[in-house]
Order: sequence, then structure tokens, then C-alpha cells
Amino acid sequence: MSKQRINTMEELSIAIGVSRPTLSRYFQDRTLVKEKTVARIEAGLARVEYIPNFFATRLNRKSTGIIGVIIPYLNDLFFTKLLESVEVAAMEAGLTVITQCSHSDPAIEARAAETFMSMNVDGALVAPLGDHSDRAVHQRLKSRLPFVLMDSRPKTMPDVDYVGTNHAQSTGLIVEYLCRVGEPPAFLAMPRVNFNALEREAAYIAKMNELGFEPEVIGVHQVADGAFFEDHGEAVLDAEFARGRFTERSILCVNDRVAIGAVRAAARHGLTPGRAMKGGLRIAGHDDYPLCPYLSPALTTVAQNTDAIGKKAVSRILQIIRGEVTDPSPEITLFDGELKLRESA
Repeated sequence: MSKQRINTMEELSIAIGVSRPTLSRYFQDRTLVKEKTVARIEAGLARVEYIPNFFATRLNRKSTGIIGVIIPYLNDLFFTKLLESVEVAAMEAGLTVITQCSHSDPAIEARAAETFMSMNVDGALVAPLGDHSDRAVHQRLKSRLPFVLMDSRPKTMPDVDYVGTNHAQSTGLIVEYLCRVGEPPAFLAMPRVNFNALEREAAYIAKMNELGFEPEVIGVHQVADGAFFEDHGEAVLDAEFARGRFTERSILCVNDRVAIGAVRAAARHGLTPGRAMKGGLRIAGHDDYPLCPYLSPALTTVAQNTDAIGKKAVSRILQIIRGEVTDPSPEITLFDGELKLRESA
């Protein structure tokens, strides 16, 4: 037998014989209602089909139990991994996550921040676009809500808590490895739009200088409209290989998405990157993109600790929400990368 469908709390009140104010208290916090009444409500709910309005039950709470997350790309599996770790940590803390994507557009990122402010979420975790993010909007967000940056820390937001990767350590780690096993690597960079890319490029140059080698950076200019990741890596190395350059060289790519394009360019020219004892083409990346083990050849890279980043970001936002932070200076937490040796380098 089908249950009676209930659409509003007023209808529910009539159907199970409990006043609307009591039902409102029950859905906000059942501990505010007497145990006998709780049992009566639950018995009534079992007889009907009713789903309480998620936002309505939170209107009068001091806390909505919601945190907002803004990520820059939906088609990037690195951010999928990071979002998964945030959601797991948030669920364990009894929070609900609402995610917005900026689609690499500062105006959309700003609108997402405004949306979270209008929703009175308890706090916001933001993986920003970089220095071209709308600083005024983020300053307003920080003044209204607990706010923590993840993955990228623009110079325009020095006073915001940040959780991310120690790019000097992670990039230095793979530069040292590549220098041990073959020719010192060239660095396949990106057009100047990605904050982490610039940090890794700087870390590459610093480590090469420290080791006594001459840095060589390629791919800093956009070679085709809309080509920033896989397309960029493929286009840059396709042109270099066509001129006979870098075919017997180690190439460190700024991230795994660029490296995927680089591996494709190698295949087009009949080249197979590999961990040869001496000489030969090697291609490596950074991030440990989920598809890296399944490329041919499997991609050597440096893994970012997305689980730790997500868990720490949620932990920090909870500390701020609960009023447990007394030091006004920003807390910066950096996690080391881990070398993942596979077939390509």
C-alpha cells in the first residue's frame, strides 16, 4: 500500500498530529524535543512519504551545517580527488558540502563566492584561479565567513589560511631524480596563467642551479587557442621533436595533464619514453593524476597528498567556525610530495 504523500510541514503536522513548531524543532535538532514526542514523530514519519526541505530546516539555526567549495575545473581529475577528500572529511564531521566550479573564469568564481555568502554557509574552501581572481570578492568573503584556500595561494591573498603542496620540495625531488638517472631535465612549462605552474617552474630553476646545471624552460607561450594542458604539451613537443630537439633528453612537465600531451607527441614521432640506464628520452610529470598508471608508458610523477590536503582544509575551517582560532595571522600548511617511479622516466 502506498504511503500518503506530504509536501509541506503544515500538511505533516495535520497528518501525524504534532504541532508545526515542535516539528520544526525536531528537524533542526531532535534533542530539543521530548523523547516521547520524538518517538511519536518518527512513528508518524514511517506512515507517510515526506522529505523535509533541506534549507528550511536550517533557517533558524546558528549553523547551517554547510560548507561551500569552489574548484577551478570539473574536467581535471586532480580536483576530483581533492574534492573527494574534502567531502569525506566533511561527512565525518557531520557537514554537507555544496560545490561550485569557476570554469577558469574570474567572474564565475566571484559569483560562486557571492552565492555562498547569500546562502550563509558556515565556511568556504576555495581552490582559486590565481592572481587574476577577484581580490575584492575574496576579501568580502573572508570578512563574512571562515575561509581557507586550497591547492593555490595567490599573492593577492596573503592573509588567508592556506593548505597545499610544498612545491619546492616536490619539484626538487623529481629534478634530483632525473639528474641522477640521465641528462639534466628541460622543463616544459605552461603559459603564464597558472599559479602553481609558476611556483614549480621557479622551484625547477632553483634546484637546477643548486645542482650546478643550466635550467632550460620551454613552452611558456601559448601555441594555440585554448591549448593550456594536454593540447599544450603535445603541441610544444611536437614542434620540438620535428626539429630533432629533446629526443634524447629528460623532460619534466609542469603537471601530469601537460605530460599526457607530451607522451602523445612522443608517440606521434615514434619515440618511447623510458627508464633506460643511460641516455634516451624520459618524460615525467607532477600531481599523480589518476590516469598516470594507465598510460603507455605509465607516467613517472610526483604525487600530491590530496587526502591530507582535504582533511586538513576541513579541519582548519572547523576550527575557525567553532571559534577555536585566536591568532589572526594566517596558518600555512604544506605537505610534501611523493615520487612515483613508473615506466616513462
